Amino acid sequence: MGKAGSASQRIPAKCVDSSRYAAGDAAASGGPPLAPVASYEGLTVAANLLQGNHRRPNYLGVPPVVFTIPSLAAVGLSERGAREQNLKFRVNKEMTSAWYSSRSVAETHSGYKVLVEDGTDRILGVHILGSEAGEVINLFALAIRSRMRATDIKHMLLAYPTSGSNITRML
Repeated sequence: MGKAGSASQRIPAKCVDSSRYAAGDAAASGGPPLAPVASYEGLTVAANLLQGNHRRPNYLGVPPVVFTIPSLAAVGLSERGAREQNLKFRVNKEMTSAWYSSRSVAETHSGYKVLVEDGTDRILGVHILGSEAGEVINLFALAIRSRMRATDIKHMLLAYPTSGSNITRML
């Protein structure tokens, strides 16, 4: 981490000098440039102003979504990112246009990719293409942020037929 007040500081706290704080687009925080992240950083700044500089943001499991037709969503690491960290992992991927959740909305292009770490069963990253990608990715973001094991999620009983219920098949 950079020295307090430096431009390289990775927390939304002091910038320029000890009397100025920044969050969101105005901060060089290291978090992705998304509205929920800016709000989260604002809460971190407020806590640091009121309680001293001790809160640090946690950007683990922040899911960006591209709201196109179909939507594209991701959370966690890409295959490249996992390899760069020398992680050993398996890749589960499949086109899902034949699945009920896709057929029910006449979706002809949909699919997913899930990276699961060997040994720990930790979900490293998820990428989803489909009409409900923005909703389904939130479940994976929760799993990554909570450090849930893929096996724990795979054995959950979820409401069907919903796009969220597909996560058990993705693992």
